[in-house]
Amino acid sequence: MSKIKLYQYSIALSLCLAVAGCKAPAPETASASTPVPEGFGAEKPQDTTNMSALKWKDFFKDQNLVELIDIALKNNQELNMTLQEIEIAKNDIRVRKGALLPTVGVRAGAGIEKVGRYTSQGAGDATTEIKPGVETPDPLPDYTIAAYANWEVDIWKKLRNSKKAAVNRYLATVEGKNFVVTNLIAEIADSYYELLALDSQLEIVRQTIELQSNALEIVKIQKQAARATELGVQKFQAEVLTSKSLEFDILQKIKENENKINFLLGRYPQDIKRDKTNFTDLLPAVVNSGVPSQLLMNRPDVKQAELELVAAKLDVKVARAEFYPSLDISAAFGVQAFKPSYLFTFPESLLYSLAGDLAAPLINRNAIKAEFASANARQLQALYNYDKTILNAYLEVSTQLSKIENLQKGYDLKSQQVDALNKSIDVSNDLFKSARVDYFEVLMTQRDALEAKLELVDTKKEQLNAAVHVYRDLGGGWK
Repeated sequence: MSKIKLYQYSIALSLCLAVAGCKAPAPETASASTPVPEGFGAEKPQDTTNMSALKWKDFFKDQNLVELIDIALKNNQELNMTLQEIEIAKNDIRVRKGALLPTVGVRAGAGIEKVGRYTSQGAGDATTEIKPGVETPDPLPDYTIAAYANWEVDIWKKLRNSKKAAVNRYLATVEGKNFVVTNLIAEIADSYYELLALDSQLEIVRQTIELQSNALEIVKIQKQAARATELGVQKFQAEVLTSKSLEFDILQKIKENENKINFLLGRYPQDIKRDKTNFTDLLPAVVNSGVPSQLLMNRPDVKQAELELVAAKLDVKVARAEFYPSLDISAAFGVQAFKPSYLFTFPESLLYSLAGDLAAPLINRNAIKAEFASANARQLQALYNYDKTILNAYLEVSTQLSKIENLQKGYDLKSQQVDALNKSIDVSNDLFKSARVDYFEVLMTQRDALEAKLELVDTKKEQLNAAVHVYRDLGGGWK
C-alpha cells in the first residue's frame, strides 16, 4: 500500500513541476518592416533584367583584370579567414546534431572501500554470506565493466531548434563569404582602373612637360632677341619644374596602388600586368539594375542578415523551452564484482539500471529569465540589422545609378573642354611666337589644359568604378 501511495505522490509532484515549468513568458515582437520601393527612381522599372546575374568573368572584359581576380580568389588572406569561419559553423552543426542523440560510453573501473564497522553498511557487509566457501575480503574491492547511456528527450524541440539555428548560421557564414568575394572583386577592379588612370595621367604630364620645355626654349630665344624678359624665362622654368614634381607624385601613387593590388592578391610586390592604351577610350559596362526586390535574392549581405534573423528567432524558442520540464533518461549495463575472477559469473555479477528524470525550474528562475530576455534582445537586434541592410543596399544602388547618369553628362562636357583647350594651346603658341600674346597667357592655357585632361581621366575612372559598384551593389560577383 505504501508503494502505491509513493507512486501517486511522485506523479503528483511531477505534474506540479510540469505546471510550474510551463509558465514561460511570450517573446517580444517588433513592428513590420517597411516594404522595398518598386523602383530605384521616381519611375517604375519597365525591365527586370539584372546585371548581377552575370558571372564576374563575363562582366569584366579585360583579361589582365580577370587574371588578377583569379589569383586573389585563391590567395587573399581575408577570404581564407572567412572560409575557416564556414568550417567553424559547419562543426557547430555537428555539435548540435550530436546533442539530439543518446550519449553512449564504456567504463571500466577498479576501487576499494573501507567503511566503519559500526555503520549500517559495515554491519550489513559483515553479516552477509555471499556463498558458502567464498570469503569476503576486507576492505572490499570493487571491479566494474559497464556500458552506460544518457539521453535528453527533446520534448519541446529545444535541441532541434538549436540545431536549426546552427544550420542557419552556417548558411549565413556562406553568404558572408559571398559578400567578401563580391567586395574583394570590386576592390581589385577599382584599384586596377585607378592604376590605368594613373598611367594615363603620367603620360599626359610627360606630354605637358615636353610642351612646356619647348615653350621654355622659345622664351629663352625671345629673351636673347630682346622680345622677352628674364621674368618670362623663370615663370616657364617654374612651370616645367612643377610638372616634373607632379610626375614623381604620380609615380609614387602608381607604386602604392601596385602594392595595394599585390596585397589583395596575397603576394609580395611585383609588376601588375596591364594594357597602357588610351584609357579614355574604355567604355563602362551597360547597367541593368532590374527591380529593388531582387536585392533580397541577390545581395549576399541581405541574405546573411535574413538567415541571422531566422537563427535569432530559433534561439528565442530554445531559451523559452528552458522554462519547461526536461526529461533525461539514463541506463547502464555491465558486470561488477569484488574479485576479477567473479566478473563473468552470471547472473550474480550482472548489473543494469534504467532511470528517467523529469525536472523543471521551480523557484529561482532568474538566470533562465535573463537568458530569455537576452535572446529576445538579440532577435530584435537581428531584425533591425536586417532592415538596415536592406535600406543600405537600396540606397547604395540608387546612389550609384544617379552617379552614373551625372558622370556621363559631366564627362561629355569635360571632353568638350579638353578639345577647346587643346586648340587654344596651338593658338596661344602661334600667337606667342609672333609676339601677339605674352607668356602669361601661354602658361595659363597650358596649366588649364593639363588640369582639364587630368580631370577627364579621373571622370573616366569614376565612370568605370561606378559601373563596377552597381554590379557589386546589385549582388553580382560571387557567382
